[in-house]
Amino acid sequence: MLQSLRIKNLALLDEVALDFESGFTAVTGETGAGKSILLGALSLLAGGRADKTVIRQGAAACEVEAALFFEDSRKTDALLAELDLPSCEDGVLLLKRSLPRDKPPKMTVNGGLATLGALARLGEHWIDFHGPGEPRRLLKESHQLELLDLFGRHDAALTAYREKYHAWRARLAEREKLAHETKLSPDQLAFLQQQLAQLDTLELTEEAIAALERDFTRQSRVQEITALAQTLEDGLTGEDGVQTRLALRVREARQLEALDPASRPLAERLAAAAIELNDLAAEFGGLAQSLTHDPEHAAALQQKMDAWHDAKRRHGGDVNAVAAARDELRRRLEAQGDIEGALARLDKQVADAERAARKDAAALRAAREKAAKELAKAAAKGIAQLGFKRADFAVRVVPLPELGPAGDCGAEFLFSPNVGEPPLPLNRVASSGELARVMLALKTVLADLDGVPVLVFDEVDANVGGEIGRIVGEKMAAIARGRQVFCITHLPQVAAQGDTHFVVTKDQSGDRAAVGIAPLHTSRKARVAELARMLGDSKAKSALAHAEELLGA
Repeated sequence: MLQSLRIKNLALLDEVALDFESGFTAVTGETGAGKSILLGALSLLAGGRADKTVIRQGAAACEVEAALFFEDSRKTDALLAELDLPSCEDGVLLLKRSLPRDKPPKMTVNGGLATLGALARLGEHWIDFHGPGEPRRLLKESHQLELLDLFGRHDAALTAYREKYHAWRARLAEREKLAHETKLSPDQLAFLQQQLAQLDTLELTEEAIAALERDFTRQSRVQEITALAQTLEDGLTGEDGVQTRLALRVREARQLEALDPASRPLAERLAAAAIELNDLAAEFGGLAQSLTHDPEHAAALQQKMDAWHDAKRRHGGDVNAVAAARDELRRRLEAQGDIEGALARLDKQVADAERAARKDAAALRAAREKAAKELAKAAAKGIAQLGFKRADFAVRVVPLPELGPAGDCGAEFLFSPNVGEPPLPLNRVASSGELARVMLALKTVLADLDGVPVLVFDEVDANVGGEIGRIVGEKMAAIARGRQVFCITHLPQVAAQGDTHFVVTKDQSGDRAAVGIAPLHTSRKARVAELARMLGDSKAKSALAHAEELLGA
């Protein structure tokens, strides 16, 4: 949920800091008061694009920042990790966006610098806008299909299908690649065979290459290594070596121990150090004796190192890249022996994989057709309650000409507000008020399934009033039992049902207009006055009485 929001120098607003509660928040104000400023601030934090005209006149920069709380932040943290951004602390996500007039914009997430694209990805995760002029995901056919799958709980079936679909596409790509490969000439064939033979002389593992480089270095610098190892051994065991001098110190430590038994641990440690130095001297001596210059071994190592350096130069700078190149060379040479046979085998694999994918796609389509009827029925009931007594709503499963990542079909939401008119796709519904109410009905049905925690409705009560307005408020209150809902409304019947209530005002008494946003739910008197204003007259006794009645209900 959105816990707090700070807005500074946005449009006509100077600065405001707001705290929010869970549930249903109503936002009201006179027409033209500047309610869109709140929407604009949330849109900026959700990655919406904006130009510098939104900066308050005379201000150097506009700033918006917010704190959101997630009871379970695992999904949020997974997305943040994918975006290489800091994770939430105690479930709190901190967003900030600054839009300076003379500098590039700056965005941070949990204190880490972020891109606009990252902010937009996060925005899809935590907020959903509904209303004129806002991004309306519900109008996208791809999102309609997602909602249908969400309603039908098709996650497992969709995952199983996608595995088979991607397996089919991989086989198809392999077949197309082989089909475009031409028969190699004898010279080309000989060249590839030579390359593969050279790579096959190498054991292409990290451990083997590290051992090769170590052995090559030892063999190429054997005299230097032997001399240094011998010098170290002599320095430890020679007549004036460390070991001789340390033996004297050990005897002195034992004498000290005899005089002061408490010093025994020190004498023991010194004796242990002498033993360790003796072992080191022996190992340095063993190293010096073990290394001998073997011309044949050196030549073999040189040949392998030359092959390794050539392979790195040709195929990449690490073992994995060279190993992949070797495997590809072997595959090409093997395929040359039987291109037609390999194509025939791949054709069978492609056909088998496609058959398996189409079988799962057909099962998924059948499940979607069943869910489409149930979703249409549930949504139609909600739409009827919102004033469309004889409206028609349907969900159509649309076959696709080819298999795609989501199956062999799409989904399309159709709506007709008037009896006798054929239902049309939602993106062709003319009235924004009608479209908003359809969205509200669908959101009510899908409220427990859609994971977006913050919903913003902009004037969903357009062109409705009275009883329908009360039902609109009830539906948003129902959605708010599981989500945080913000609604910008002109209807007192809707505003009265908010758990919290904010009012947007515009002051034009000074030299320059100024917008303010303030909570009303802390004062029943102020809230009643605002509801009475929305009813027609904030001072009329009848309006005040009606406002009290609405708030009491």
